[in-house]
Parts: sequence; structure tokens; C-alpha cells
Amino acid sequence: MKNRKLLMIPGPVEFEPSVLQALGAPTSSHVAPGFMESFANSLDMMKKVWLSPSGQPFIIAGTGTLAMETAAANLAENGDNVLVVSTGYFGERYAEMLKRFGAEVTLLKAPAGETVPVEDIEKELKKKKYKLLTFTHVDTSTGVRVDPRPIGKLGTKYDVLTVLDGVCSVAGEEIRQDEWGIDVVLTASQKAIGVPPGLALLVVSQKAMESWRNRKTPVGSYYCDWNNWLPVMEAYSQRKPSYFGTPAVNLIMALETSLKLILKEGIEERFARHEKTGNAFRSAFRAMSVKTIPSGDSHSANTLSAPYYPEGVNGQEFLQAMGSMDVTVAPGLLPELKPKYFRVGHMGSVNSADVISTIGAIEAALIRCGYKYEQGEGMKAALNILK
Repeated sequence: MKNRKLLMIPGPVEFEPSVLQALGAPTSSHVAPGFMESFANSLDMMKKVWLSPSGQPFIIAGTGTLAMETAAANLAENGDNVLVVSTGYFGERYAEMLKRFGAEVTLLKAPAGETVPVEDIEKELKKKKYKLLTFTHVDTSTGVRVDPRPIGKLGTKYDVLTVLDGVCSVAGEEIRQDEWGIDVVLTASQKAIGVPPGLALLVVSQKAMESWRNRKTPVGSYYCDWNNWLPVMEAYSQRKPSYFGTPAVNLIMALETSLKLILKEGIEERFARHEKTGNAFRSAFRAMSVKTIPSGDSHSANTLSAPYYPEGVNGQEFLQAMGSMDVTVAPGLLPELKPKYFRVGHMGSVNSADVISTIGAIEAALIRCGYKYEQGEGMKAALNILK
């Protein structure tokens, strides 16, 4: 009998045993040859996972929020015009963060469950010269997914640096950074990358690096400053020691292990697997007549789902019922809808057995909470996708 619950939240996720084994290995010196090799391999493999052979990767001890702030601190200066496209909590957070660095922020906010039309983004870009355009690929609070391709094209057309917040998408949703012309793609270790929390990960285009080099003022954050981190990345990529702050040795060794697993699976196969998983959950919820925040499949994430509680179902009772069946899902996060929905993470190493276990637990919990529908319909719909 397992003495733990199945963790189906939008991060941290379930981790592969080999990743946890690397994390638990004896800690080496951060300048030991073996660790320098691990760091260099991780930098090299990030380019492959991000599909950005020309990009500059950064591995920094910290969270996804730090990854967001690192991009903001290095690319935004006082008075710069920045356009933030928001589909939930994390877009609005980015707008507030950018203001701390003196940016003049314009926020384009979509209604809950929707995306901002590309036409509206272009209309705004025509009004004045913007330096940055940021958007959340998958907002963890709503499960809404934005298509990066047209935004990358707009960035090129209007000479605007594009920043993709991929905290809940990198290594799960399709991202082709170089091909799509995205200047910064950032994420955190604990989601689809499949490593316990503690690493902020970014890949930055040469165009964005050049913009940073041409800054008129010093970077407003000492810890985030690429002047401090770039020499470290360049040294480690050449298997040479360097120092600014002590790297998270064991986490980076775990990152190397997980990136190897991702590339062994194949990045195209990984995209397809996550899409199938997302489709299985969407089909299951439809079969159960359970609505989700995203208003359509075309902008529904494959890495997480955000279903509303059916009428009459008490959210707290539902979450407790899920816990009693040894499956952990997350409560709502978006302030205006928080008590009305829950969130299910299905990214990284999540497999078909995990999907079926989770959907089965959701069905049982809904029934326990008084929701009446044809029991087993959700499971049947998911199996039709997963077969």
C-alpha cells in the first residue's frame, strides 16, 4: 500500500524516480568536474526542449516568479512601454511586476475563460511604440491557453520583444521558440519540466540579449542581473568553473536527469501525449456535464483543467472527498471565481493510469457530494480517447 496521495495539482507534479534519485544523491562541489558536466548538459538540452538552438539559456535558483522577474528586470527600463496580455491571475501579476521596474504598462485583459483577440493586440501595437509584449501561454489560474504563433509574428512585425510566460506550458504544450519568433520563454522546474521546485529557467533570443546589452540604465535587481549570470552560464557551458551565487547543485543534477527523459521520449511525442491527456479530461468533463473555465477546446490547456463545481456541490466537501480517495487536486485561484471551481494538473510524467484514477475519483467525489448524473460516463469518455 502506498503511503501517499496521487498529486494532481498544477505543480508540483509527480516526479520520476530517477529524478528524485538524482536529487537525493550526495551533494558535490559546485565546481566539481561531474557537476560542471551536468550543468553544461542541462544548458545544452534546454535549447533542444525549447526548440531554440540559437537561444541563451539561464538556470537560476528560484521560482517561476523569479523567472518572470528576471525577464522584466533585464528587458524593461524606466519609461518603457510594455503591453501585457492577460488571461488570468498571472498576467495581472506580471503587469504589477513590470511597474516596479518603471515600465509604462498597458494591460489587455480577457474575460475569464477567453483570450484577447489577436486583432485587439495589433490594434494596441499600432497606437504607440512598445518595447515588450508579454503573455501567459497557459494561465495556471484559469487553464486558458494562448496561441503563441500570431503573437510572435506581431512581435516581429512591430519590432517588439515578446516574452512568453511558460511556467505551466514548457515541455507540455507545443512551443517552437526560434521558429515562432518568441524572444523569451521562461518556466519553473516543478511543472512539466518534471523537477522539484527551486529552479527558474529561461531561454533568451539573441535579439533580446542585444536589447539588454544596449540598456541605458543599470538593471534594477542585483540578483536578477544578467551581467552577473551570463558569465556563469558561458563558463559552465564550456565545463569551466564560475561563481556569482551558489547554484542549486542537486536540483540541477535532477534537471539534467529529467531533460534526458524528456528528449528520450521525444519532444514531438511529448506534445502529442499531453494533447491526448488534455483531450481525455475535456471529454470526461463533457460527459459528466461539468463545465470548465475555458470557453472552448481551442484555448483549453493540455497541462491542466479548471472545472466548475456543478450546481449544488460544495467545493470544500468535494476537495475533502477527493483527499479521502488519495487524489489531491487544487482549489480555485482566480479571485473572482475562487470558490466556484477546482484545478487538475496533468503534466510531466502523468500517465494514463493517473488520468483514469483521477477521473474515477472525481466521479466518486461528485456523487458523494450529491451530484446526479450517469455514473461512469466520464471514465468511458476518457478511455475512448486514451485507448
